[in-house]
Amino acid sequence: MPLERMITTAIAIVDEHGADALSMRSLASALGSGTATLYRHFASRAELVAAVVDAVLGEVSAEAPAWADTSWRHACEGAAHTLFTVFNRHPNVAPLLIDQIPSGPHAAAAREHLVGALLAGGFSPRDAAKTYTTLSRFVLGFAIQARGTHADDDPSAAAATIDPDTHPHTAAVAEHLPIPLAEEFAFGLSLLLDGLTGLAPATPPRRKR
Repeated sequence: MPLERMITTAIAIVDEHGADALSMRSLASALGSGTATLYRHFASRAELVAAVVDAVLGEVSAEAPAWADTSWRHACEGAAHTLFTVFNRHPNVAPLLIDQIPSGPHAAAAREHLVGALLAGGFSPRDAAKTYTTLSRFVLGFAIQARGTHADDDPSAAAATIDPDTHPHTAAVAEHLPIPLAEEFAFGLSLLLDGLTGLAPATPPRRKR
């Protein structure tokens, strides 16, 4: 049985039923095979989960060349928005990254592109590393929060009940609350990148040929 089919089916299980529903037994059942077939490729469920995470991150690395050879800021924007979009496409995958650092080939490729853009932009190796990890955690946090929102929720109802006598400052901005999550994400990302500007030299070094 092709490995690609196993991973694609595993992703479908996570997307539809959540990460807890993914096991060797449930995957074997969905594939119409025995668990022995799976153990030829994955020594444990943890390895299977890691393969699922890396396959999903492959959707990020596939787009990396489009933003990797731009300025460091455009690279960060491209990476962050792409990752956020991918997590919105696979919301049940995002929490899997809380307890693990992705180390598969697709994760490594995306990281290589972004870190390379930061180094080319003049960031020191330490600042490039910290920028990469901070940006990743920023996106992950928003992705997990987005996973918890529901279309039938009406958060604006809470803002409408604010008493201007007891909470005048909050009442003054109530008409702007809540902020759509995608708008919050874009705003926060812009602030984060503005703050990083001071770490890059005004004139970035020339790329090595």
